[in-house]
Amino acid sequence: MSELLEYILSHEDAFRKNRLPSLYSDFAIQKNTNPDGYAVNVAAWEKALVDAARNGRIASSTGFGRGSTGGRKKRDHLVLSADDNLLRDLKIPEWGKPVALGSVFDEAIQKRSMVPVQLYKSSSYSLNSSRWRVIDPGALNPWNMMNWGLRQLKGLLVGPDNAATSPKFQVQKLVLVDNLKEAANRIVKQALSGTSSRLDLIYSKEKFFNDFGTVLDAETELSDADFDVLLLYLSRDINAIAYDGKTIKFRSADDTSPITQQDTTIASMKTLIANLSKQVANLERKISELNAAAIAALNNKNKVSALSALRSKKLAEKNLKHRLDTLAQLEEVYSKIEQAADQVEIVRVMEASTGVLRGLHAQVGGIEKVEDVVEELREEMSKVDEMGNILNEAGPVIDETEIDDELEALENQQRREKEVKEAEATRKKLAELDSVEQAAKEAAARRLPPETNNMNPPEAEESALLAESIGKLSNMSLEDTAEASSRKDKEQLLQAE
Repeated sequence: MSELLEYILSHEDAFRKNRLPSLYSDFAIQKNTNPDGYAVNVAAWEKALVDAARNGRIASSTGFGRGSTGGRKKRDHLVLSADDNLLRDLKIPEWGKPVALGSVFDEAIQKRSMVPVQLYKSSSYSLNSSRWRVIDPGALNPWNMMNWGLRQLKGLLVGPDNAATSPKFQVQKLVLVDNLKEAANRIVKQALSGTSSRLDLIYSKEKFFNDFGTVLDAETELSDADFDVLLLYLSRDINAIAYDGKTIKFRSADDTSPITQQDTTIASMKTLIANLSKQVANLERKISELNAAAIAALNNKNKVSALSALRSKKLAEKNLKHRLDTLAQLEEVYSKIEQAADQVEIVRVMEASTGVLRGLHAQVGGIEKVEDVVEELREEMSKVDEMGNILNEAGPVIDETEIDDELEALENQQRREKEVKEAEATRKKLAELDSVEQAAKEAAARRLPPETNNMNPPEAEESALLAESIGKLSNMSLEDTAEASSRKDKEQLLQAE
């Protein structure tokens, strides 16, 4: 089973086992008898192929014209090669090759989700233009036009051809429009969001391939065919870059300038710095490996191999020093160029700002006009203050003495009401104390001993008073003492009133 087929069967819900007979059958006969089923099968195949291409599951048909980086494989993400290799990769032993794949591509071309590569490159219209039409210029030659006329005549005389078969599968390369737009949007966003200088927007073709090769899938790179249609879309259809075949410059919102010789030089310098950095990293890794090899040879008592490794190490160190010196010089020059470019941009902004300020000052009318306006404003403000003073004088005059007397009367009234409330509370507490005292006397009388019956009245009365005093002392508490004291104070207050 091919990698493409394995991905489709494991990731596409429409390719369930019970759906495979329908998807691999000649479902073109359903276009008229069962249009819904026909549309479902076409959409399932189109989505499966587009998703598989986006995730790098379709092998590149252009070979390895450009070297891969990081050990990643180059795959077709934006271009689909409809050929025998594709049919072979989609073949299932049980059901064979997809018979109706030609119908899928025809429907996709009609709705412009897939576009023939040659047609896209030769078209002068953007994909977003409503005037864009899927017309192959090669189809307008006299021979094809004569064949078309004969087919039309045959339909009138004999009747239409049997439409119950799929269109013939044509070998062609198709641009996957959705993948193309997604890749372009990601690249533009990545390029413009990480810029700190105008020089960051300039790329050589090689550096552009290296920086944006994995924009859709981190494990695979865009193929050469992908980059061809991608650069065309970015430069012609959405005008996001300026491209002259070697140098690429991303356009900002207000930048419509073409690529200059300065841009080409800057792009070449950036590419050279990147290549030297890779060489330095490789030499450092090689020196480390040679050093380890020399140590291993000494441990194995192999002096000849150790000397050979050390000689290679010395040559690598010499080359490394040369590369580092060259890299330092280039980085210094690039830094100066970047500084000069920033200065040019700063001067340009300052000139524009000067023009803006000059225009605003012209609208204001100069310093003298500003002074006149400020003076008039002060006069008007002083008039407002004068009118306010006049209005305040016309208001009613209030006697402050009457207000003070009224305030004092209110305070005296509140004080008398408070004293009346306190006196009433005192009377209630005194009444409670009297009732408690009377109850204590009665209790003391009940507790007299029997022997008091034989005493004469003075002795009995004295004994009763003594018992009463003892009862009071036994029932007295701190709270009673406090209440007695408060009672005495309040009695004195009542006598004073």
